[in-house]
Amino acid sequence: MIKILLKILNLLYKKRCYFCGKSDDDSVMCSSCYNKVKFLPCKKFSTANAADVYCATVYKDLIKKLIRGVKYHNRRELAYFQAKIMYEYWKNLKISAEDFVIVPVPLFPKREKHRKYNHMLLVSKEFEKLTNGKCKTEEHIIKRIKNTKPQYKLTKKEREENLKDAFELVAGFEMFKDKNILILDDIFTTGVTLREMVKTFQSHGFENIVCFTTSCSEHAI
Repeated sequence: MIKILLKILNLLYKKRCYFCGKSDDDSVMCSSCYNKVKFLPCKKFSTANAADVYCATVYKDLIKKLIRGVKYHNRRELAYFQAKIMYEYWKNLKISAEDFVIVPVPLFPKREKHRKYNHMLLVSKEFEKLTNGKCKTEEHIIKRIKNTKPQYKLTKKEREENLKDAFELVAGFEMFKDKNILILDDIFTTGVTLREMVKTFQSHGFENIVCFTTSCSEHAI
């Protein structure tokens, strides 16, 4: 009788895939949906103030739903799969993970307080785990000091003005100057956010900076 009840409970509380709704894998992202991810070629996608930029996928379909789930709908458990997709792509780049400090794009404190978390910090922590600790997340090295408007409604020129001087390094940043900086973000559209972050690091003597995003917008290809 107990075994029967346990089986019923397992069936009732099995995790359903966020994308297809099936519970076969007991996961929020089933293997079938994960295998549908289409990766971009493993090469430099763009540059941001001379820093190389890499993008793993295109922001559409399943990837769009994944990113929006983590970012806007409090589906924090999906951060692991966003990081997994990024890490799978990262491994194929043949870039050594040694001495990288992972820097997630920071949110303005008011926005983070409203959302209750920084989605890219969640992804960065999961990415760190996948590197077996070879890359370390450091969220307290740079901060957003300007309460910027959401970028998606702005033109390129408006985005540049919106993000101008939006970031500042935090006291104690000097201890990381001999490390490679890996900036993580979710979407590359015009690259303004990455350029402003890279510029902020470069203005304080940082030289070895790489940018990596989960996806890029379709028109950025």
